Amino acid sequence: MATATMTRPGKAGTPPWMAPPSIWVRGIKALVIVLIVITMIYPLVYVIAMSFASPSQARAGVIFPTEFSLDAYRAIFNGGTVTQGLSNSLFITVVGTLLSLAATSMLAWGLARTRQVPGAKAVLIMVLATMFFSAGIIPNFMLIKYLGLLDSTWSLIIPGLISAFNMIVIRNFFQGLPEELIEAARIDGAGEWRIFLQIVLPLSKPVLAVMGLFYAVGYWNTYFNALLYINDSEKWPIQVVLQQYVLAGVQIPGAIVSPDQPPPPGVTLQMAVIVLATLPILIVYPFLQRYFTKGVLTGAIKG
Repeated sequence: MATATMTRPGKAGTPPWMAPPSIWVRGIKALVIVLIVITMIYPLVYVIAMSFASPSQARAGVIFPTEFSLDAYRAIFNGGTVTQGLSNSLFITVVGTLLSLAATSMLAWGLARTRQVPGAKAVLIMVLATMFFSAGIIPNFMLIKYLGLLDSTWSLIIPGLISAFNMIVIRNFFQGLPEELIEAARIDGAGEWRIFLQIVLPLSKPVLAVMGLFYAVGYWNTYFNALLYINDSEKWPIQVVLQQYVLAGVQIPGAIVSPDQPPPPGVTLQMAVIVLATLPILIVYPFLQRYFTKGVLTGAIKG
């Protein structure tokens, strides 16, 4: 005897959970998505709008200003403190990202060839152990001190030069490359460095772009290590400057438009600093977004 299957009207043989949602369900989903988008976009729009607000409307406490001015940005660039923090963060991010990609990719290539490299499995285990065990703040501080890196920009780059997670993703990507291509290059007389630089790296642009963005965001957002290792305010990255002049409420020295004008309201200066600290990542991210799916998933699928 044939058994009856529970289906929706008009969709014979289709289970209820596979049937198209009703118009009410779709409307509720659309409403939830719109609310989430508004919740995410509203703070960004508010910060940008207030950074351009005129002094009179900023002092009046309007939510969305209708009169705009560049006084806050002029005052910030005249002061020099924020621009110095931006240049410090730019140096840390660019140099740190390039060095991290170079070191991580070389380590990943060596660990991807466990059969050809003696001791590669032991090194891989030690690298994996760093994901679960950490020395702690005090031993790290003592290490930086004994290396002579205190109050140096390099103290924000060298300790995080290689991320174990990023290395594993790149290593898995390398293991997915065709072995026949590597053997063909070796037969043609290519050495290990030439294979790595001219064959492996050009084929690894997607995963390197994604890992480069991960490293760049990490270096750009460096905050806690800067508080621990850097005492000179001229070497502070932008995130420490942001904490001092936005959260702590310290007045930005020299932040005036001109000597005969009063300084802009504090709220516009704070919002302008936030915009300047956020803008570089917002600019870079769209250019690398297309590599995300291919780079991360291709590097993470193979075990």
